[in-house]
Amino acid sequence: MKAIVVLFDSLNRRFLPAYGGDQVELPAFERLAERSVTFDTCYGGSMPCMPARRELHTGRSNFLHRSWGPLEPFDDSVPELLRDAGVYTHLVTDHQHYWEDGGATYHNRFSTYEFLRGQEGDRWKGHVADPDIPESVTWLRRGAWRQDWVNRAYMATIEDHSQTKTVDAGLEFVATNAAADSWMLQIECFDPHEPFFSYEEHKRPSAAEYTGPHFDWPDYRRVVEDEATVEHAREEYFSLLRFCDQSLARVLDAMDEHDLWEDTMLIVCTDHGLLLGERGWWGKNVQPWYDENIHTPLFVWDPRSGAAGERRDALVQTLDLGPTLLEFFGVPLTSDMEGRPLSTLLSDGSPIRETGLFGSFGGHVCITDGRYVYMRSSATAENAPLYEHTLMPTHLHSRFTPVELADAELVPPFPFTKNAPLLRTRGFGVGSPYNFGTLLYDIESDPAQLEPLRDPDLELRMAGLLVEAMRQNSAPPSQFERLGLPVEGPVGKEHLLVERQWEQVQRGLGGVVPADEFEAVHPGVHTPIVELMAEEATREALVAVIPAAARMLNWFGSLTPWQLSVMNPAIGASSLNELQQRLRQP
Repeated sequence: MKAIVVLFDSLNRRFLPAYGGDQVELPAFERLAERSVTFDTCYGGSMPCMPARRELHTGRSNFLHRSWGPLEPFDDSVPELLRDAGVYTHLVTDHQHYWEDGGATYHNRFSTYEFLRGQEGDRWKGHVADPDIPESVTWLRRGAWRQDWVNRAYMATIEDHSQTKTVDAGLEFVATNAAADSWMLQIECFDPHEPFFSYEEHKRPSAAEYTGPHFDWPDYRRVVEDEATVEHAREEYFSLLRFCDQSLARVLDAMDEHDLWEDTMLIVCTDHGLLLGERGWWGKNVQPWYDENIHTPLFVWDPRSGAAGERRDALVQTLDLGPTLLEFFGVPLTSDMEGRPLSTLLSDGSPIRETGLFGSFGGHVCITDGRYVYMRSSATAENAPLYEHTLMPTHLHSRFTPVELADAELVPPFPFTKNAPLLRTRGFGVGSPYNFGTLLYDIESDPAQLEPLRDPDLELRMAGLLVEAMRQNSAPPSQFERLGLPVEGPVGKEHLLVERQWEQVQRGLGGVVPADEFEAVHPGVHTPIVELMAEEATREALVAVIPAAARMLNWFGSLTPWQLSVMNPAIGASSLNELQQRLRQP
């Protein structure tokens, strides 16, 4: 038996033909749906990129215990379990986060792996002189922005692009090993993640009608651009989708050429979606995990069942994919895995789970039963207590700092850490869920999630399901306290938050404070944060109104306080007015 997993990053199901998308022609995805089972109710879990990949390895949710980070010493790893059981596992990818501080323990779990370079500011080619960068709509200009423009110069043709080379490497493995047995190949493309870098052959003629600044890399924030600019960014995403469709066609062709459909499982999936102006937002992470981002596409061909051109509407999640591979190869699941194999669901439609837990560290903690979605906010504006629990103290691009570790303490093991104690340090989320309040939606009657519900009885039921899932996941007591939920005992009406946080819900649904409401003076709310932090008086004024500004300096220092308000609904007109007044005081 053999298996191929094709993982695209940031693949929005609503643009795929199998899910009703008609904005762009994607013949390979149509062909895939004819050869596989399409899952209508697949949800991500631990968000975003590397936490999702940790779920793929471990088969369990991790976002309640730590932020983005490597596999931990106590983590089970499906590729490693397969390898140890005699299944050859191979990874080909251009997903650069694997070779950064926060992802450096994943690839060595495979028997072999091959990296292709150049995506999203990958620290690849070294240029001391700045590259030529066109005028752009994008606000954030961190090091990755500059490096990305260096890298693009080395991907002048489709053949040079890392996506092409990734699929080339995967197909080379298939051609070399098609006659062999007992292997698993993961072809992982970073696309269609931003930046939406593709080539002229992928673009529709209408794309040439846009005459504004360059724009293929949206910031994660609310939309302040005009409709023509928004449509251009979507067109750039669609162009990249066409590129991905061509790559998928090459994989399907290889399945045909080598007659792999008889004994090879095929899984085509993603980690999450991406907002492209829907509900007035770009990106992910800084807003709640709305349907466009968390409700994901999934296609599975299992040669044992032979089901193809069919659909399944039962609830499944990312963490079910690892156990599915283990079961396919006859390797036992571990006792710590929360995911379940898809085999019975594929063969006879039998459901494998009643609920799905999802969210990101320090953000909303969410539960769905397949119809209703409950996004639980922190109970207070402090969004605390929040702790990292880890034995691998690294972030996305860095190690934990000595300041972060100064108050670290060793705490007892969790049931899934195999008797290993953990380092506990204070954690920080990306923004605060409190700014959006607790949200409750009926996906059946409101698939666009435009009408949040105020239904105490329904909230009570969903909060009960959430607590049950958190307890099964051995969530830290601090998470229950942060959310205002009981560690033990039943959930009561005293624990409900929708009504109490309705003001935040409405504010989170609101628009942007217009930039022209504030005079363009220096210092002021249109002055970059890094400049305000450079002088004692302006730094004190900034931190007095926006306390988190100092912590945001490395990531968002180039932005102004007004631009920061576009990302964060908690920084409203009153905060900006207060800051403007403080900064103008002699």
